[in-house]
Amino acid sequence: MALKIMVVDDSPTVVKFVSFSLKKGGFEVVTACDGMDALEKISNLPDGIDLIITDLNMPNLDGYGLIAALRQNPRHVDTPIVILSSEDGEDDRERGMEVGANSYLVKPFKAAVLINEVGRYLKTEKVS
Repeated sequence: MALKIMVVDDSPTVVKFVSFSLKKGGFEVVTACDGMDALEKISNLPDGIDLIITDLNMPNLDGYGLIAALRQNPRHVDTPIVILSSEDGEDDRERGMEVGANSYLVKPFKAAVLINEVGRYLKTEKVS
């Protein structure tokens, strides 16, 4: 059974590119358009989620709020979370890590970099 990754971003273009890259890497992908959508979908997944990739700037519930909510849930306290954001300031990175993210990647990005970062947490083969 493929490992399941959730991609949370309000940009359909980003969701499509990240999803394509992950599926090509052999992962099952679930998508959400913002933090509220992500929390709802995650709560309806009986097998849970193996890793979450989230943007920061989204309507309804931003990435910081999503990460904080997930970290308060015992079921997701250890779920790896990778921030994928166009915000590249040190303050954004620090805040993301403080609320509980495991990693921070900046857009634009290369698919291989994303797959390798996912592999760090899911112990999969690296792409060269």
